[in-house]
Amino acid sequence: MNTPGDSAGAPNPGTSTSIRSMNSVLSTLRIFEEVATRQPIGVSDLSRVTGIPKSTVQRCLVTLKQAGWLKVVDTAQTRWGVTARALSLGLRGAGEQDLRQLADPVIKRLAADTGETVHLALRDGNESVIIGRADTTKDVRVILELGTRLPLQATSAGVAMLARLAPAEVAEVLSHEVDQVEGASVPSTDQLRREIEMTAVRGYALNVSSWYRPHVCSVGVAVTDSMDRPIAGIAISIPEMRYDAANEATLAELANAAAAEINGLIRSA
Repeated sequence: MNTPGDSAGAPNPGTSTSIRSMNSVLSTLRIFEEVATRQPIGVSDLSRVTGIPKSTVQRCLVTLKQAGWLKVVDTAQTRWGVTARALSLGLRGAGEQDLRQLADPVIKRLAADTGETVHLALRDGNESVIIGRADTTKDVRVILELGTRLPLQATSAGVAMLARLAPAEVAEVLSHEVDQVEGASVPSTDQLRREIEMTAVRGYALNVSSWYRPHVCSVGVAVTDSMDRPIAGIAISIPEMRYDAANEATLAELANAAAAEINGLIRSA
């Protein structure tokens, strides 16, 4: 029998606090998963599909934004999406090193099959970072140093990634206009929109010596994660003097096959 001083049967404030904290964590994780699956998505829709009150949904979104996992991708309708930080974890918690290791044999084979240099670029917000390269054995070659950062608008790999994004995300990237990169011009915003549309239709981006690096041609394709989101891009980079438009379809087919192989490796990682 309990005495008046016994605590048995009485609520434990510490336990109640722990339960509330756990529920808060579970709600935040649920919101993150739903945003990642349904992006871009707003508070009302998130509340409807999760059954979580709007006020709680909003708190979870703000927390995830402050932590760097989510961002507003459609400011007009306040819809949310995941950040590059979250996308880079598409390889079961992996990052740049793991993607490079997975892709390395594939891009080396692509370089051997095409006889040209192949670059692997990881998306980081509105930019891409060169994290891998397989060089041609020819004397004249195109080289971008590892770690080089470029706006997505400036490269065929970047445009290929843009072509796989939702319209609201494309608009957000293009709102950060880029006129020049290292003194060289890039397409205007209107030109980029047309290039992105064309890329989406044909399945690859094409730069025929007109963007960023004069006298360099390239064919770019996107690499996607397990949710089919573009996290990286592959570019076959060719000196203009050696580029033959008659080979475009073959180069694009080889690049897309390489991207598909890397996509498969990502999904099974």
